[in-house]
Amino acid sequence: MTPGMFALLAGAGIAAGLTGSIAGLASLFSYPALLAAGLPATAANVTNTVSLAVGSLSTITSSRPDLVGQAGIARQLGLICAAGGAAGAGLLLVTPSGVFARIVPFLVAAASVLMLLGRRAPVAMGERHAEVARRRRPGVLVGVLAVSVYGGYFGAAAGVLMLALLLNVLPESLIRVNALKNVLLGLANVIAAVGFAVFGPVSWLAAVPLTIGLLLGSWFGPPVVRRLPANLLRIGIGVAGLGLAVKLAVDAFF
Repeated sequence: MTPGMFALLAGAGIAAGLTGSIAGLASLFSYPALLAAGLPATAANVTNTVSLAVGSLSTITSSRPDLVGQAGIARQLGLICAAGGAAGAGLLLVTPSGVFARIVPFLVAAASVLMLLGRRAPVAMGERHAEVARRRRPGVLVGVLAVSVYGGYFGAAAGVLMLALLLNVLPESLIRVNALKNVLLGLANVIAAVGFAVFGPVSWLAAVPLTIGLLLGSWFGPPVVRRLPANLLRIGIGVAGLGLAVKLAVDAFF
């Protein structure tokens, strides 16, 4: 690997770590960088997931102040994310790479539109947190499972989907939901990465500089999100996701 390519992947990793921990759009930078390094679509995706899994450790550590009081729901939903991440990874490994490259843009576009349209459901005055959680529990479980399967299959914009889902079903602030999202998708990525490391075409040479950058960027992301206006952040996430979808569609079909 040339010094220039190493710098490209490390820089993409820093940008991916920041955007991933803030908005779940790490692959907006990391995935195209791996394609630019010459990796085919499936190899780029599994390498990306392995790097994201390591980078998530830094994100979760930096998110600890916003996770206070969420250990219970993180454990409950974490088990579902682990199962979904494993299922998504298995699906990717048996899907032809040509089909995969053509499916991804539509998945990313759908996630971005959901983020732009999605609004957090208001909690009625006097309604208790436990009652809200009880009524919305079935939808949360099904939605988290679906997003984690998608996350194991392809990381791009999985955070957008998870963030939109949790904001609409949990009576929590954007900052706290973002921290929970980081934990859940981090777990899904770790489970998927284990499978990819054993059975997938991981490019370890490309993973090293990308992971270094992800660790750095992921550490600074959570403090940044605490200072951003919620509506501006949501719109920025959706617009950036649509930009990624267009880029991937051009690469896949033209």
